[in-house]
Amino acid sequence: MIKLSKIPTTPPKGTEKNEIKKATKKMAKEIAELQYRMLAEGKKSILVIFQGMDSSGKDGATKNVFKECSPSGVSVTSFKKPTDEEFAHDFLWRVHKNVPEKGQIKIFNRSHYEDILIQKVHGWITPKQQKMRMTAINSFENLLQLDNDTIVIKFYMHLSKERQLEKLQERVNDPKKNWKHNDGDWAERELWNKYRNCYEYAINNSDIPWHIIPVDSRSYRDYCIAKIVLGTMKKMRCKWPALKSERFKI
Repeated sequence: MIKLSKIPTTPPKGTEKNEIKKATKKMAKEIAELQYRMLAEGKKSILVIFQGMDSSGKDGATKNVFKECSPSGVSVTSFKKPTDEEFAHDFLWRVHKNVPEKGQIKIFNRSHYEDILIQKVHGWITPKQQKMRMTAINSFENLLQLDNDTIVIKFYMHLSKERQLEKLQERVNDPKKNWKHNDGDWAERELWNKYRNCYEYAINNSDIPWHIIPVDSRSYRDYCIAKIVLGTMKKMRCKWPALKSERFKI
């Protein structure tokens, strides 16, 4: 049973910031090379899920880990409050139509887990509904991974409450970050313990394991995520497609 309070949100002692930044840049280039090969092969896909409290760095991780990738093979979907049309369907309806096609990497900035997190925290669903939705999420992810050659990589952005306060205050104090400020983020912060309980529920009841990433240090966050993504892509062993015709060979 995973207890997030027992897991550090900071890098191990002795971690050299400059060294891991260099390593991350190198891995980002390798990820881009493998992504292009996966795109060319067109047989497999990757779904990357970023979940975490406000200001945990989902946008930054997306930018820094995948910045070398071709836009033709990588895209991002952010899941916010459902529209009226989305509310009129089951909770996975808006999610399923956004999963990656073969050869693609799709990044979910927040995801289908919102429907057992924020909805449970605010009492919009019952514990029974949360359990049913968790079962549906496991079936959905297993369908993607086991039946559709879509590798699902899930990252929980493990942020400390103290670091969140710093980042939220930056949005108020720094004119370049004012656009990120949302009064509602401060209200949600008051529900920290409830969110933590819901995240632990999702992590401990998932069929496909989560990677818990310490994100108080942005550079270490990017390093950890890049290392996992790169390792996963290497194991996929995508190959360049062979020439189908010998007609134009010299």
